[in-house]
Order: sequence, then structure tokens, then C-alpha cells
Amino acid sequence: MKKTMKIISVVLCMSFLFALSVPFAFAAEDEPHYYLKDYKIDENYYKNNPYRGTTLNVYNWGEYISDGSEDSLDVNKYFEKLTGIKINYTNFDSNEDMYAKLKSGGANYDVITPSDYMIERLADEGLLEKLNMDNIPNFKYISDEYKGLYFDKKDEYSVCYNVGYVALIYNSKLVDKKPDSWEALWDEKYAGNILMFNNPRDAFGIAQLILGQDLNTTDPKDWALAYDKLLSEKNVVRSYVMDEIFNIMESGAAALAPYYVGDFLTMKDNNPDLEIAYPKEGANIFVDSMCIPTTCQNKGAAELYINFMEEPEIALANAEYICYGTPNKIVRYLDEYSLRDSSVIYPDESITENYQYFHNLDSETQTLMSNYWSDLKVDGTSNVSTYVGLALFAALGIAYAAFAFVRKKRREKYYD
Repeated sequence: MKKTMKIISVVLCMSFLFALSVPFAFAAEDEPHYYLKDYKIDENYYKNNPYRGTTLNVYNWGEYISDGSEDSLDVNKYFEKLTGIKINYTNFDSNEDMYAKLKSGGANYDVITPSDYMIERLADEGLLEKLNMDNIPNFKYISDEYKGLYFDKKDEYSVCYNVGYVALIYNSKLVDKKPDSWEALWDEKYAGNILMFNNPRDAFGIAQLILGQDLNTTDPKDWALAYDKLLSEKNVVRSYVMDEIFNIMESGAAALAPYYVGDFLTMKDNNPDLEIAYPKEGANIFVDSMCIPTTCQNKGAAELYINFMEEPEIALANAEYICYGTPNKIVRYLDEYSLRDSSVIYPDESITENYQYFHNLDSETQTLMSNYWSDLKVDGTSNVSTYVGLALFAALGIAYAAFAFVRKKRREKYYD
């Protein structure tokens, strides 16, 4: 049964990707074509390292690395095999959780993967080590558009890992027509079938986009208006969610939800009725990058690991597993890359030209946002309905639950 489900999932996914690729058929003729055989890993480079026998502490987002599941490449085990360096790998749920852990000094991490605005904050507070790019020669593979970004203009502290966008996910059987605005999340027609981000930065960002504000405004009047906008949505919101969105949308229990584009493909694998829309008001674009915190105990091995992650074979494995955009210019145009022509992962520039990065907010604005968010959630829609709903859907059977819980798709095996 599991094998049959897996085959159906792959067929649906590849059919969807084929349909997406049609509009790009002619444009693709002008794009470069690279082949993985031309970018083999120099194994001796990693075997002959002076850090063999040491331990490397890596702190990353959950479900954010190719880990050997479903025939994918286990990136960390491959690194350990080549280098003789043991990896202690742990996860965080949000930039803020990661920041709090670093700030408390409760743990010594060697490699972390914060998002853009958090990198800016960590660098400003002196919590990041400068990188020795002589030890990261694969930085040459990073596309120029992801170098010298606002949070690290001199490329001193970070190497881009993944790129993503926020978009509007909707169930085509529950929504009358494809939405073109974030205002769909306020539509009373879908009251009780709408999900919203359960983190203030993303949630306020959507309200700010509707209001035509800059996502990084520090004007208290703007934040007051955005708060009022979110407050007016409460009567139609079913739940404020993060990872819970997977089971809810995959099971068809909600009609509309904002989320990260890469995760949409995971959900669509499990529910082909799900579609995606890019609202006309714009959205947040984000990059997650690899950095070395000042608590690092093994800097040389950390730089070796960062370099390894940008090897085309490794970056390809991660891009296929995670389904987020790759900043690696070789992987982006590898013939072996199944998502190279996906208009979901790589939307046309006409769509993303007005997208905005989050910047680090000053302390006063952060406090204001946090206070508004706390006020919004007081006596508001809690996650109780989410958990009740999930319990009901669990009754569909353990087999389905196990299938629906799979977070990342594993595509055709492209390595030995």
C-alpha cells in the first residue's frame, strides 16, 4: 500500500511539474545547461583535512537538509564518511528561538542557518564570526544576485543556503476562483476555513502589504493600522498555525492559507486539489544562509562543512529534498535538477519584482510588534480547533496519517 501511494504521489508531482514547465519551453533554449558529471566532488580535498576525529555542532531548521529518507542522499553521513568529522545535528523552529539560544550562551554551535534579517541582527550584536573565504572556494557557485545582500554587503558573515517566498495556498474545490489578493484571507465567505501564520512578522507582513506599507516600517501609526487589519480578520480565521498547516491543508480541512512556496509542493503531493497564487500586493522574499556564531569551537571544520554544502552534488540533493529555490548557479541549471523549470519555485521576475526582504527592526519597533501580537492573540482564535480537527482526521487511519505526515518529497535518485 505504501509503495502504491508513493508511486501515485510521484506521478502526480511530475505531471504537475510538466504542466508548469510548458510556458518555459522556449525561454529554456537560452538558459545554460550543466551536467553533474562535470562537477564531481574532490574527495581527497575533504579526506585530507586536519579536523578528523573532531565534532561539529550544526543548528538548522527542521526538515531542511537531505537526510537519506526515501532514497535521498544523507548529506551529513556523507560528510562524516569523507572527513572523519562527527556531526551533532539539532533543529530550531524559528529565528527567534535560535537567537534566544545563542544569546543565552546555553550551547556552542559551529554552523547555524538564520534568515536574512536575523543575520543582520546577529552581526550587529557581534554574535557572528567573519568567514575565511579561502576555506570556502565553492562560494564561487553562489549566484551574484545572492551575494552582497543588505544584511551582509561585504559577504563577510554568510553563505546563502536557500531562497524562498511567501505565497497564498488554496484548495481549488473549496475556493470559487483563483485569488489574486491577500484580501482573500479576510473573505467572510470562507469564515472558519482560513488559516493565518502563527508568528508576528509574517502575519503583520501580509496586513502591511494590503495596506501598501513597507514591510520594515518603523512608524507606530503603520503598525497600529496593520494591527487593526489583523484584528478585523479574527472572526474568519480558523487557527493561527505553522507546521500544523501541512495536515490541515493536505486533508482538505481548510480553504486558504499563507505559507512558504517550497512547502506547497509537499502539500500538493498529498492533496492535488491544492493550488498556489501570488497576490498582486507582493510578498516577502527570504534567504537562509550558513553562518558561524562566535560560540564556535571548530571554525575550520565549520568552513569545510559550509564549502561541502555548496558542492553541486550536495546542493542538488538539498534542492530536490527541500523544494526551495537554490542560490547555487550550477545546480539551478543542472539537467538533472527536476525543478529547474518550475514556475512555483522560480516565478517570473514580473511577479517578484516588488517583493520585499524583512530587515532587522529596532528594539522599539520589535517591542511594539510583540505587544500588538500578544493583544491580538488574547481571547482570539487558539490552536484548540486545530488539534480537534487533526484528531478527527486521524480517525481516517494510521496508514493515511503516516503517508500525509511525510514532509518532503524524494524525487528520482540521481546519484550512485
